[in-house]
Amino acid sequence: MNEAKPAMRVGFIGIGNMGLPMGTNLLKAGYPVIAFDRSEDRLGTIVSRGARRAESVAQVAREADVVFTSLPNDAIFRSVALGDDGVVANAGPGTIFMDTSTVSPTVSAEVAEGAREHGVRYLRTTVSGNGVVAAAAALTVMASGPREAYDAVLPLIHAIGRRAFYLGEAEEARLMKLAVNLMISVSSGMIGEALTLGRKSGLDWSQMLEVLASSHVASPMVLYKVPPLKERDFSSTMSAITQTKDVDLILDCAAASHVPLHLTSAVRGLFQGLISTGGGEDDYIALVRHVEALSGVV
Repeated sequence: MNEAKPAMRVGFIGIGNMGLPMGTNLLKAGYPVIAFDRSEDRLGTIVSRGARRAESVAQVAREADVVFTSLPNDAIFRSVALGDDGVVANAGPGTIFMDTSTVSPTVSAEVAEGAREHGVRYLRTTVSGNGVVAAAAALTVMASGPREAYDAVLPLIHAIGRRAFYLGEAEEARLMKLAVNLMISVSSGMIGEALTLGRKSGLDWSQMLEVLASSHVASPMVLYKVPPLKERDFSSTMSAITQTKDVDLILDCAAASHVPLHLTSAVRGLFQGLISTGGGEDDYIALVRHVEALSGVV
């Protein structure tokens, strides 16, 4: 009689807008999760759903077979990954480190070198989707790093995402995520300009959105944004500040690769305008409202 293999012990660091639903779905899939976040409220939420509380990043790294991180920027990711109390310094040899953050390929490569020196298997595990998509376990997962580590954690990836792509051994997943976010950012500017042109020219707001949703430009992003746009609800699923941080990563990568990104640079200016006028915490699709204001539409 074959005995069932024990479930992988999963650690999760960063219980935010994306980390909470991903960690919750891992719990639902039956994995024991030990979690840490500096916010007691966020940590308490995932503990109430069945996770075990950790007191530090180091404790998570020591006690997990697989460590997930979901963090807001390069500086925090570098600290959590490479600090004395961080994942790499405290994880045992062979531990799989899966980072889902949107960070620069440069910092990611630095973490990869540190992980290699400590015998930690590092997977860049970027995701496409927002908190609502994450809650539905419908993320698109883009991974790069050691292939054998990717194969080992595919059950975990399938617990958080609907589709998964293995892209290579190095920073391919980081670059793919930036390419995806470039299209999201430029599309938000395009939507803002199209709707403002129509509204100022006399088209009915709801009818415009219905036509867009039924046309050949109805991407999943457009379809997802039509219901809140109909209600002019700009509450955040991904804030303008966060989206601008991603655009800056994209432009830095483009500069390093000598790729001119004229549209992305223009949209970056729109985002900065939205932030400067108090809309930084609103959803990035609030670019619609910003373009309206620039056009004198009230």
